Amino acid sequence: MVQDITGLFTKSDKDKAVHLSKEISAKFTLKIDDLLIAYLSCTEGVWTFKYSEDFNNQEHTYRYISGFPDLEKTYTSTVLWPFFRIRIPGMGQPAIQEILKKENIDKTNEAALLRRFGYRTIANPYILIAH
Repeated sequence: MVQDITGLFTKSDKDKAVHLSKEISAKFTLKIDDLLIAYLSCTEGVWTFKYSEDFNNQEHTYRYISGFPDLEKTYTSTVLWPFFRIRIPGMGQPAIQEILKKENIDKTNEAALLRRFGYRTIANPYILIAH
């Protein structure tokens, strides 16, 4: 029974079916307080992450994000980085399944899931704004 309950809140092999289609494009900004931290986008199956000039020019009140140590680099990947991936809940949760069905969201579309669920997470204080 504990495994059944735990399975509702953890990610499973079914969640590995989530991916970024080459036809999908999306843009996001990552902020904390009033500071624009970075830009996240996806185009043609590739995720791109880049810190903002505002963040680079600040007095380093905030540290760089784990996994993105170079403030000048544009990062690219065909896989969504864990920092952002944790914002997408496990698909086994009944409440999540209900939202997906009600809002007609493709449960395999990583960008759509991030747009719907990624705004805030308990894992860090940053907010992710979809554009």
